[in-house]
Amino acid sequence: QVQLVESGGGLVQAGGSLRLSCAASGRTFSYYGMGWFRQAPGKEREFVAAISRSGDSTYYADSVKGRFAISRDNAKNTVYLPMSSLTPEDTAVYYCAAQRNPYLATSSAMYEFWGQGTQVTVSS
Repeated sequence: QVQLVESGGGLVQAGGSLRLSCAASGRTFSYYGMGWFRQAPGKEREFVAAISRSGDSTYYADSVKGRFAISRDNAKNTVYLPMSSLTPEDTAVYYCAAQRNPYLATSSAMYEFWGQGTQVTVSS
C-alpha cells in the first residue's frame, strides 16, 4: 500500500506557473505507475498526465500537452507536475494517483491509491 500527499497548489494569474509535488510513503514507490488527475467544480475527474514506473514513458491529455511536464524521482518517492501557461480552465483540485500495472493508464478506474488533492486556482 502507498499513501500519497500532494502539495504545491495555490492561486496564480493566467499565464503563470506552478509546480505540484506528490510525496509517496513506503519503499516500493518504483513499483507504481503514477498519474495526475483533476476535477473542476461540477465536472467529472479527468486525466491529466501519467508516467511509467521508471519514468521513461509519459502521456498527457491533449489539453495540457506542451504546458505540463510530469516527472518522478524514485530516490525521493516523489512525482512532480510543473505547469506553465496556466489558464482559468486549469482551475481544479489536482490529485495524484498510483497504479501497479506495467503500462501507462489514463482511466481513473485503473488507479488504486489516491492523494487528498491540492487546489489550483487560475485567475483571469
